[in-house]
Amino acid sequence: MEEPMRRQAITSGRIAPPAGPFSPAIQAGGMIYLSGQVGQDPVTGRLVDGDATRQMEQVLNNVRSVLEAAGRSLADVVRVGIYLTDMRDFQAINSVYARHFEAPYPARTTVAVAALPLGAAVELDLIAG
Repeated sequence: MEEPMRRQAITSGRIAPPAGPFSPAIQAGGMIYLSGQVGQDPVTGRLVDGDATRQMEQVLNNVRSVLEAAGRSLADVVRVGIYLTDMRDFQAINSVYARHFEAPYPARTTVAVAALPLGAAVELDLIAG
């Protein structure tokens, strides 16, 4: 019988606490799996003021903090999922994304959704090696 994969929770004091029963990230089998992040201010826990561009900047700051807590960086990201409440924000969040990631870019999916936690315009999850 195979030994079960060990999971270790990853968190950071530089992000708002999770709004539900989940870990900000899990390390398992040498990979880091980040839960969805919205543009929460790490101090207040509230969504940052501003449009999808401003929220995307905060999301990436939050993601970077969790990755650093795991000893990783955005350069280690292999897959990204982006969730938008309005696909008209696609180009705006793409421009923010392009400033934070370098080629070869991670594999990525962007989907439109009806709503996101806290009324966010954008949410992002990812997998890092």
